[in-house]
Amino acid sequence: MVKNDFLTYQAQTSPHPLSIEIKKAKGSYIYDINGKKYLDFVAGVSANSLGHQHPKVTRAIKKQLNKYTHVMVYGEFIQEQPVQLSKLLSKTLPNIFSVYLTNSGTEACEGALKLAKRHTKRSEIIACHHSYHGNTQGSMSVSGAEIQNRAFRPLVPGSKFIHYNSLEDLKKITTNTAAVILETIQGGAGFIVPQNNYLAKVKKRCEDVGALMIVDEIQTGIGRTGKFWGFENYEIIPDIIITGKGLGGGMPIGAFIAQQKLMDLLKDQPKLGHITTFGGHPVIASAAVATINILQNSTLIEETLEKEKLIRKLLKHPKIKEIRGKGLMLAAIVESNEIAANIIHKCLEEGLILFFLLFEGKAIRITPPLTISKKEISKGCEIIMKVIDNLEQ
Repeated sequence: MVKNDFLTYQAQTSPHPLSIEIKKAKGSYIYDINGKKYLDFVAGVSANSLGHQHPKVTRAIKKQLNKYTHVMVYGEFIQEQPVQLSKLLSKTLPNIFSVYLTNSGTEACEGALKLAKRHTKRSEIIACHHSYHGNTQGSMSVSGAEIQNRAFRPLVPGSKFIHYNSLEDLKKITTNTAAVILETIQGGAGFIVPQNNYLAKVKKRCEDVGALMIVDEIQTGIGRTGKFWGFENYEIIPDIIITGKGLGGGMPIGAFIAQQKLMDLLKDQPKLGHITTFGGHPVIASAAVATINILQNSTLIEETLEKEKLIRKLLKHPKIKEIRGKGLMLAAIVESNEIAANIIHKCLEEGLILFFLLFEGKAIRITPPLTISKKEISKGCEIIMKVIDNLEQ
């Protein structure tokens, strides 16, 4: 009954949703209404950093619920949890950065683009082919996937595209450029990591021409790649950072972050240069504060690299051509889109949740919670190997 209502009344995003009817979720597992148990190797598409129903996150949410929920539009009242969250995020960076809290990653992207244009008084944005920064119109305008964009044109004008990891293309960043926006690791494109000190070279080029560097950490941030921020692996500090997904510990959130003198430009000329009703919601912020505190007072971030090694060790098969990514942001690349889809669907039948990437059909997403145990990793990888062997037969 609920499935029929789901398909009838709730707007769909694809012709073939996975359609598991959820009863509950806890730790690394999701349970359907029939009691079937699924090991979660996706974590809400990298959003459930601490798995499902982490007790400290749940307690923080309940504690704030007992005080108050929404009281005023963003930035007017002083509320402990949003302030604490902003401070915690700023403390992860050198010198004082200012944090603008939003409801989602794509909203954070919109704010970052506006801030870059306001600061530089330029309109050109350079982005990367095969990038993904969200699904609102501004974010789509800097996402380099024409297959997604063409049905919705015209989008926001002024975007130009370069190839990720191409040093030759850096020449296209000029004194007309307001900002370069790129992912620390390209997600939808197949978890493409930067090569040859690429991010540092982008940053240097931006400095040379007076453009800002916006780094999208929505998926790579909050510990997923072995550092709190993914860009820390590459020894750069962006001008503007976008975050979301894993920051909320399973709750909806986003933020864009920049030095205070830059962020202050949104306060005046015009006033209310960027506004939101529910950004910085105290209940959501309390979940994010708990998430950061748990990560910073444990070894979970460092353990992502050990868990990466284990996954790479266990997933060795002729059908797996390579494993891309870093930490617990990994993609197993197989021979064809059809094989990838078969593996994902057969693993689901076997009680393992895997998923696709947006623009690379041969990729199998492996982004489990950071709290996943090595025993659970071994179990999941065993299912993958068994499914691949059976496909061959």
